[in-house]
Amino acid sequence: MAPRPCHGAPHAASGLRPLARGPKSIGMHEPLPRIEPSLQAPAPRVIGAVNWRGLWTLYLKEVRRFLNVYTQTLLAPMVTSLLFLAIFTLALGRAVQQAGGVGYAEFLAPGLIMMAMMQNAFANTSSSIVIAKVQGNIVDLLMPPLSPSELTLGIVGGGVTRGLLVAVVVALAMWVFVPVGLHSPLAVLYFALNASMMLALLGMIGGIWAEKFDHIAAVTNFVVTPLSFLSGTFYSIERLPESWHVIAFLNPFFYMIDGFRYGFIGHADAPLAVGALVVLGVNAALWLLTYRMIATGYRLKA
Repeated sequence: MAPRPCHGAPHAASGLRPLARGPKSIGMHEPLPRIEPSLQAPAPRVIGAVNWRGLWTLYLKEVRRFLNVYTQTLLAPMVTSLLFLAIFTLALGRAVQQAGGVGYAEFLAPGLIMMAMMQNAFANTSSSIVIAKVQGNIVDLLMPPLSPSELTLGIVGGGVTRGLLVAVVVALAMWVFVPVGLHSPLAVLYFALNASMMLALLGMIGGIWAEKFDHIAAVTNFVVTPLSFLSGTFYSIERLPESWHVIAFLNPFFYMIDGFRYGFIGHADAPLAVGALVVLGVNAALWLLTYRMIATGYRLKA
């Protein structure tokens, strides 16, 4: 009986040859060489002087926030403005036949459009910041690589967009009942943009200052609403005593409504150039103040 080959020995009878173990060969029990991946790790995204992607994302977030509840943010101001129009035209329509050289309803409509625009631009930015602070997610605004100017522009852009959309909706609704003309589209656009920006910036300042909803409600009740009602929304300052003219001219809201109304009826109670410069100067001052508050982290960083 032929002896059995030992374990691991080559089988001479089967003709199998053992594996060669040269310098470039691989044994049966040796690990396979590791294959390095050919894909390289993604390089970090370079942000230029302006973080356009982050700015656009922040702006879309602000716009979608109010579009998700359009019945409250767009339709409710339309209904409120129509109620104001109905009440004042029915109550004062016979007593005040004309104002500013046109019918009272035609005079009143631009003021109501502007008032709705301003209030909603203010509400959008102020509520965005106050809600973020109360819920504790204000860090989501401060951590991304956005500069104070980009944060201001993104949030204010959302407020301006809401103000302009409200103006369009209210104007279309009023056009059904009041023959609103268009004397100067450039004046309408200029004062609409600047008014929405002014109230959006004021809303940011109020939201940064406020620590709870009661604080921002105080700003609305004691600053925004009185300035809106005393700015010539429902009347022409020509009907006021001389002493009240000075008070009206010190109110920046008056110049916004006066210039906006000029774009529709072609009549202004104050020089149009003066009003344009006043609203531009106020917006520049509010922008600098907002930038400073965000840059220093005033009431934003613990």
